[in-house]
Amino acid sequence: MAELDGPRRAPKSGEAKYMVVFVHGYGADGNDLIGLADPLAEHLPDTVFHSPNAPQRCTGNPMGYQWFPIPWLDGSSEAEAAEGLAAASALLNEWLDETMLAEAVDSAHTILAGFSQGTMMALHVAPRREEPIAGIVGFSGRLLAPEALEIEAVSHMPILLVHGDADEVVPPQSLPEAADALTKVGFEVYTHISKGTGHGIAGDGLQLALQFIRQQFEL
Repeated sequence: MAELDGPRRAPKSGEAKYMVVFVHGYGADGNDLIGLADPLAEHLPDTVFHSPNAPQRCTGNPMGYQWFPIPWLDGSSEAEAAEGLAAASALLNEWLDETMLAEAVDSAHTILAGFSQGTMMALHVAPRREEPIAGIVGFSGRLLAPEALEIEAVSHMPILLVHGDADEVVPPQSLPEAADALTKVGFEVYTHISKGTGHGIAGDGLQLALQFIRQQFEL
């Protein structure tokens, strides 16, 4: 079993037909996002929610986790960041395969929903998986290595990107940069700017995410 664990919310109906996987940000853990399952489950009763903890203790916040080190935050090298990203991607891929099998939910009924570094992970991992997932929701993140995507992307899926225009951690400009790069290599990208929102998830963004998820699940 892939060495990732974290909270799970069972489907409200008791039967899992769909799965949403929350991918948390730098210095957080799975509990940081699993609470989003509560308002979403009311409208997605057949959906199981998972929110795995990243594999490394966070250098900048030992109480939390990181998917990979971030040089400008923790003093790590670019090589260490690249190695961490590769290792975390392999773990998340393995965990996704095992969790889909355990929940009896396939890729076409699975969505990755990331926040900040979790968005970076979702945008890096999903396009490189052999079977396309139903979609990606990315809050307050950015696209890593956009120049590599044209060569390395093997599957495509719809993507919703949401960012606050007052984000003080990840610049809002990261949204159009990611959208442009993804669109150029054939992804269908939807975008939304949450007015007056910093590095967080506002109500309008969550509502759009729900609409997007229901659309991709054909509900």
